[in-house]
Amino acid sequence: MGAFVTILFMAAIGAVIGGFTNHLAIKMLFRPYKAIYIGSWRLPFTPGLIPKRRDDLARQLGKTVVNYLLTPETFRKKFFSNDIRLKIEQWLNDKIATSVFTNDKTINDWLQQAGVENFHITVEDKVDELIVDQVDKVKNVLSTKTVRELLPERWQDKANTKIPDIARYILNKGDVYFESDEGYQTIKRLMDDFLDTKGTLGGMIQMFLGDSSSLVNKGQKEIKKFLNAEGTFVLVSNMLTNEWVKLQDQTIPQLIGELDFNSTTKALQGYVKNELQIQERLDQPIVHYWANGAEWMQQNVVPQIVENAFVQAEVKLEDVLKRLNLEEVVREQVDTFPVEVLEDLVLGISKREFKMITVLGFVLGGIIGVVQGIVVTIFN
Repeated sequence: MGAFVTILFMAAIGAVIGGFTNHLAIKMLFRPYKAIYIGSWRLPFTPGLIPKRRDDLARQLGKTVVNYLLTPETFRKKFFSNDIRLKIEQWLNDKIATSVFTNDKTINDWLQQAGVENFHITVEDKVDELIVDQVDKVKNVLSTKTVRELLPERWQDKANTKIPDIARYILNKGDVYFESDEGYQTIKRLMDDFLDTKGTLGGMIQMFLGDSSSLVNKGQKEIKKFLNAEGTFVLVSNMLTNEWVKLQDQTIPQLIGELDFNSTTKALQGYVKNELQIQERLDQPIVHYWANGAEWMQQNVVPQIVENAFVQAEVKLEDVLKRLNLEEVVREQVDTFPVEVLEDLVLGISKREFKMITVLGFVLGGIIGVVQGIVVTIFN
């Protein structure tokens, strides 16, 4: 009976010692949070292991996160998958369809949202300036350059080749005219007026010739002969050529006088603004001008944007991670955690395991106590 009590007593003492020491060892991982001093002497094992080695823990945790958790390959698998790409494309397509190509928002609304006010006035002012600038350029060109400089060379060659045709046309028209009754009357009137201005001499000629009709017929024949003569054709051609050469050496104002560019400018400005109708056009939504814009963007733009974004992001991924310096970020964050937070973090994850370690201490201590009790009993 005494031996059994001894063994039981020693088992109890061993269990208490084993369980308490394990429990104390677990507590000493975190406790005390700060070093305890007696005078200038620091009490051993203070602070606890984790508070004492928190810098090392933070540094090692940072390396672990960077080397095994937040690696470039992890980001590639998580964020650069085909599924993510399709989701981003779908999101962009939905946003474009519901936000851009909608009847609820006009172009003016978009401009105002971007901070642009009275855009139609700005456009009209720019149009006015452009017209004034262009009219001034035209005015300067017409005032300083001759017809020869203004006309393209092929036009000048074309005009030169047309001069004989024009001369022939004029002579033919003259021939037809003077053969007509109207031409006859014109010749008769001219002759009568001529003879009337000659006084007595004219009267004597009319007395000898009688009626001027015979004289008109003779004049008509001579005029026709003159118009059909080759020399007349050459004469008229040369005259037209000379006049054409003189005309080419003159400026437009020299030919037709000064042009009223001010009224022309105002008329152009009014016409262009009336045709453009900037205000009315800006009061329409984008979809009014581009009905199938959402579909076109979905097929031609969004896939390219997403593809290029993914390519560029993947190329720059490692560089971005290096610039972020995640190891240092994790180290700084962990290093700033209160020890209580670290304790809650560790215990929250391994609370059951720590309890089992304490229980195991009780069990092992009890077994050791039993063994000691048996040994003591045998030797006694």
